[in-house]
Amino acid sequence: MNHVFVRLSARTLVALAALALLASACGDDTLSEAASTCFDEPSIDAITDVTTDNLAGTTITLATHDSFTLSESTLAAFTDETGIIVEQVAVGDAGQLVSQAVLTKDNPTADVLFGIDNSFMCRGIDAELFVPYASPGLDDVADELELDPFNRLTPIDYGDVCVNYWTDALPGDAPESLDDLIDPVNAGQFVTENPETSSPGFSFLLATIAKYGEDGWEDYWTSLVDNDVSITAGWNDAYYGEFIAGGGARSIVTSYASSPPAEFLFADPPVDAPPTGVLQDSCFRQIEFAGVLNGTAHPEASAALIDFMLSTTFQEDVPLNMFVYPANGEAALPDAFVQWGPLVDDALTIDPAVIETNRDDWTERWNAIVAS
Repeated sequence: MNHVFVRLSARTLVALAALALLASACGDDTLSEAASTCFDEPSIDAITDVTTDNLAGTTITLATHDSFTLSESTLAAFTDETGIIVEQVAVGDAGQLVSQAVLTKDNPTADVLFGIDNSFMCRGIDAELFVPYASPGLDDVADELELDPFNRLTPIDYGDVCVNYWTDALPGDAPESLDDLIDPVNAGQFVTENPETSSPGFSFLLATIAKYGEDGWEDYWTSLVDNDVSITAGWNDAYYGEFIAGGGARSIVTSYASSPPAEFLFADPPVDAPPTGVLQDSCFRQIEFAGVLNGTAHPEASAALIDFMLSTTFQEDVPLNMFVYPANGEAALPDAFVQWGPLVDDALTIDPAVIETNRDDWTERWNAIVAS
C-alpha cells in the first residue's frame, strides 16, 4: 500500500487533551499511572485519498460482537452506493472479538472490526491490529468520543452502563448514589454481572474504581458483598433472571441508560412511562469503535465502510437495534431515547491505557473479595 502518513492535526491535539481529562476524571490520582504504549505514534502508514471507483464487486468481511444488529436495508444501502459487498461475522462478546483478532493478526480473518470499546481498545492498539484512517465523517463526531489521536479506531456509537432499578419494587427510596447500594435497606436487592465474563459487569467494576479510587474501591465491594449483592455470569442472567424484569426478586441491576427506553418501547401491554429508573451516579461511559484491520487486502473498501458507518443512514439505524447512541451528532434520535434515555453529563471514565495496565490486577483483587 502506498499510503501517506498523516501529520498531527488540530483535532488530534484536542483528542490528546481529552485523554488527559479522562485520566483526571478518575477517583484517585494513582489511576493515571499507565505502562501501556497505547497512544504512542503508530508505525503503520495511514489510509488516505479513499475512492470507491472500480471497487464494485469487492467483498469485505466485517467482524463484530454478538450484539451487532442492523436493519437488513442498511448494509444493502452501502452495497447499492458503492458496489462493495459486506459479509458480517459475529465473534462472541467484545473481549472474545479482540482476543481472536490478536490471535489471527498475522493472517486476519476480517477486513474491518466493529465492537471494540474503550475498555479493550488499548489491547487492540498495542497489538497493532488497526490501520490509521481519518474518516471525513469525524467532522460530525464530538471530540470527546475520539479517544485515539491517530485514528486507528473510529467512534461509532456510545452509551452509559448504569445501575437500573424497578421503581415500584424498591424497599425504600430510589437510590441516588452508589453508596445507597450498600445501605442495609437495600440488602439483597442488587444484582450485577461478573466483570471477567460480562462487559456491563466490567464497566460497573470500573465505575466503582473511578468513583472510589485505588484506596477505596475494595472496601466498597466488601460492603456490597456484606449487603448480599448477587453476581451473575452475564447481563441476561441478571436482567431477565434475578431482576424483576424477568420475574426475579431483586429490584436493582447493572444495565444501561438505554434500558428504560427499551422497557417503554417493548412493554406489553403498552405503558405511559418505563417501569425502571437510572442511578445516574453509577454511569460509566462506554464508547464502541470500528477499525480497518492491519493486513486487509482491501484497504480502500474497508475505509469506505468506516465512512458509511458514520453516515446518518447507518447511525440512525443504530439506536433501536443496538440501544446505543449514535456517534454522529447530526443523526436524529428516536423519541423514546430523547424522553426516557438521557445520558449523564459527567459519566465516570478511566483512561483506556490505565484500564489495560490494571485489568488483570483489578479483576484478581475483585475475585478475592467476592470469593471470601
